[in-house]
Amino acid sequence: MLVELRIRDLAVIRDLRVPLASGLNVLTGETGAGKSILVGALSLLLGERASSGVVRVGADRALVEGVFDLATTPELQALLVEHGFPEEEGMLFLRREIQREGRNRAWINGSPATAGAVGLFGRALVDLHGQHDHQTLLHPEAQRDILDTLAGSEQRARAVRECHARAQKLRQEIAVLDERKRTLGARADFIRFQLDEIRGLRPEAGEDETLEVARRKADHAEELARESGRLHAMLDAAERSVADLLADALERIRKLSRLDPALAGFADPVAEAYHLTREVGRSLGDYEAGIDLDPQEANRIRERFEGLQRLKRKYGGTLESVLSTETALEAELAELDGAEIQRGTLDAELREAELELNRQAAALTERRLAGAERLSREVGHVLPELGMAGATFQVRLEPLAEVGRHGAERVRFLASLNPGFAVDDLARIASGGELSRVMLALKSVLAREDRVPTLIFDEVDAGVGGAVGLAVARKLAQVAMHHQVLVITHLSQVAARGHHHLRVEKREEEGIASTGLLTLTAEARVDEIARMLGGDPNSATSRAHARELLGVAPSAPSAPA
Repeated sequence: MLVELRIRDLAVIRDLRVPLASGLNVLTGETGAGKSILVGALSLLLGERASSGVVRVGADRALVEGVFDLATTPELQALLVEHGFPEEEGMLFLRREIQREGRNRAWINGSPATAGAVGLFGRALVDLHGQHDHQTLLHPEAQRDILDTLAGSEQRARAVRECHARAQKLRQEIAVLDERKRTLGARADFIRFQLDEIRGLRPEAGEDETLEVARRKADHAEELARESGRLHAMLDAAERSVADLLADALERIRKLSRLDPALAGFADPVAEAYHLTREVGRSLGDYEAGIDLDPQEANRIRERFEGLQRLKRKYGGTLESVLSTETALEAELAELDGAEIQRGTLDAELREAELELNRQAAALTERRLAGAERLSREVGHVLPELGMAGATFQVRLEPLAEVGRHGAERVRFLASLNPGFAVDDLARIASGGELSRVMLALKSVLAREDRVPTLIFDEVDAGVGGAVGLAVARKLAQVAMHHQVLVITHLSQVAARGHHHLRVEKREEEGIASTGLLTLTAEARVDEIARMLGGDPNSATSRAHARELLGVAPSAPSAPA
């Protein structure tokens, strides 16, 4: 439950601590004293966005912190660990900071967090019902959620959503596959034509470079044969060839070295030159002999080279890109060939997903039918207690043409708020005050099922008074037997029922308006209730009436259930 709310430099609040207790907490005060600011501060702990305009005049930043006791919500301790936040011996500290320059920061148990993370924990602990939140009763989504809460069918509803999402995903996959099949089918002949064109040449990696050399050799075969023959003759085969001259030179050097040993050193280089020349000459002879002057082979080389060049120009400019294109085209054909098999698999999975969706939706409908009957009956019993004698309430399930994300039916809340009138949608028949009381009736019925420990009602009693006000007060006290309840009220009957009474008042500090808070007990409560009754708060009659109202206030429970 919410133990304390701490606010600093927010709007007209300079520094305020709002202590809260179990049971029914009531917050009263004159109009404009700042009660709505407290609601705004609480909404920040529920993840609402904040504007720098809420920072108090003269301050750099505004702070809001909520202190919660997790004794009745141990599952949140596990959630803290799951999200990596430190534990604080069964307590939870949520904090938001709004800076004037627009930057916002947040903490959970002293550890930096996002506003969204603060809201995640805040919404698990506090249900804030603002002045206009009764309008949510007019929304089909809210009506459906209320029914699922009472029927205990949230898990079933979640299972339906998951099954529906699975079926939708499969339908989308089938649609994508069918579109892909259409695309591939439309160009299948072209794909096969391109593959035949590439496969017709059977290109190999690097082949174009080898063929380029072979093509040049074929184009210049006669010149290469002629010149290599001349070189062969010049170096080794002709009379007085270079090799012969080197041999003669070597012989002369050897003769002279017998006369002068200093010349012997020239013999080895000349001998080496002689052997190299003979070797090169013989190799050139072999080269000449190996040149193929067959014009048919030359034409074959040229044609293949030109064929590869055409493929390169058409498929990316390089032989590597041609081979990559071949691989991609083969993959597309394989994809087209396998699409039918894949479609069959997806169809089978979709049929199974739809069967499971229908099974889950049928189970959800069964629970909702039972919950609708119970909710209709119990809210119908509560409405007369809230001054709506003869009113009836009905939850209707209207079948849908097909199972959707939220089940097989639409949930509608209908009512007849006056005897003799047919039931109709709440939006058509209920005023704001009546909607507030219908919401309170629903909250009282849902009190035991609602797992949120703290409920906050901002002027849920607006527009009522007298006997109806007493009925509203009794119902709020009943809800407070199972939850911590904070009610911001102008109604004396409600304030008198409180187990813990706080009064908000506006003061002036250093020439600037500021909101203060008093915890009221004993005679201070009498004073406040007498003021709220609308007469002279100092008159004996008003004070006697206030004491009479306070005399029926029950003692506070030790803790919300």
